[in-house]
Amino acid sequence: MKRCRSECSGRRQFLKNSAALLTGGLLTGRTVSASVPAAAGGISSRPRRVAGVITVWYRNSHADVLLSRILEGWNCDGGPGPNLTLTSLYVDQFPDSDLAVKKAQQFGFPICESIEEALTAGQDRIAVDGVISIGEHGDYPWNSLGQHLYPRRRFFEQITAAFEKHGTVVPVFSDKHPGPVWDDAWWMYERSRQLRIPFMAGSSLPVSYRSPDFTLPMESDLEAALAIGYAGLDVYGFHTLDFLQSIIERRRCAHQGVDWVQWQPGSRLKQLTDEGIVRKDLLDALLDRTPSQDGSLWDADPKDFHIFLIRYRSGLLVPVLMLTGYARAISVMVKVRGQTPVGGIAEERTEPRFPHFSFLLRGIEQMIHTGQPSWPVERTVLTAGILDRLLRSKASGGKQRQTPELAIDYRPVDYPHAPHLSLTGPFVQ
Repeated sequence: MKRCRSECSGRRQFLKNSAALLTGGLLTGRTVSASVPAAAGGISSRPRRVAGVITVWYRNSHADVLLSRILEGWNCDGGPGPNLTLTSLYVDQFPDSDLAVKKAQQFGFPICESIEEALTAGQDRIAVDGVISIGEHGDYPWNSLGQHLYPRRRFFEQITAAFEKHGTVVPVFSDKHPGPVWDDAWWMYERSRQLRIPFMAGSSLPVSYRSPDFTLPMESDLEAALAIGYAGLDVYGFHTLDFLQSIIERRRCAHQGVDWVQWQPGSRLKQLTDEGIVRKDLLDALLDRTPSQDGSLWDADPKDFHIFLIRYRSGLLVPVLMLTGYARAISVMVKVRGQTPVGGIAEERTEPRFPHFSFLLRGIEQMIHTGQPSWPVERTVLTAGILDRLLRSKASGGKQRQTPELAIDYRPVDYPHAPHLSLTGPFVQ
């Protein structure tokens, strides 16, 4: 993928200035290996240095709502923020709406010509304490499955090549799902294990506000679950599945992995409800909580609806209803044996500046300071695999796909969501 506007004379001059910053010692001090965790208590007093590796930076892009918080505080208002310092940046594309050059000039960090340069500051060592890789937004192709082919694997390949070359690893966060193609997602996971890199990924929605606020207790005897999502299957199918997995992973079971998945057209919703595959009690309860267009679901045009069926190795069958054009939020309803259903929506508040990204960044900050992932990357790898296999089922006309490759088991952690997750300094709730 070409670097946009790479021939711009102004940009060439800025990169020359950036190189001078690098060689002039902007990034100095001891590199902290990820194998050495911070002292007990998590966030240490010394700011940790971070390299950003991004596709593009424009207003409200993922790079903007994550990295701007490092520069400008949790609320992007100049107030307190994470104990991180953005010390270097690699940018893949520079559209007309680019903010990367402006931010670099304003805050005094260099934009580097290569990912290795961003990680080493032109020295013969890894000169940062962590890497935030954001392969989201920008001008990239789509494949026949409807997957947006962001360069997340390419970024991770070059990050890990630098680690291997210089004999040091530091924690890496990869925004959203690895891949998005399954082979790439699995390669990234295996590569992180091979080099023993503290590796984390995922959506911001598992740590966002929930309305009403709810948490499934660990080791719950889960009887059934149902999720509703909306919008594009690749972009918001992932958010829906990652939010779902963050809730149902807390159930009592021996297996988190998946036996099979199947895509079904939205026109089959009534039939699946009549058959009990989609439980009507859960659907009614969830529809009561989920913002939607006016009118009954059953009167809506199902042409843009999609149904995901996910059969877990534990025996749990979970339908996910992607109700594009009707639903306006992502939501989950669960039924614990002997109890009334509970659930709600994952809030996507817009103010102050999409606050769920503050809570995502809080988890990233914790990993970079401690050298330990704040939640298991296996959850996100599993979610990536589920989505990839569902899109392949759709491409085959709805054929059920056995998924032995998704026999991915892991132990969930009791990581809080907003507003129970504390942030450094005041934060608007």
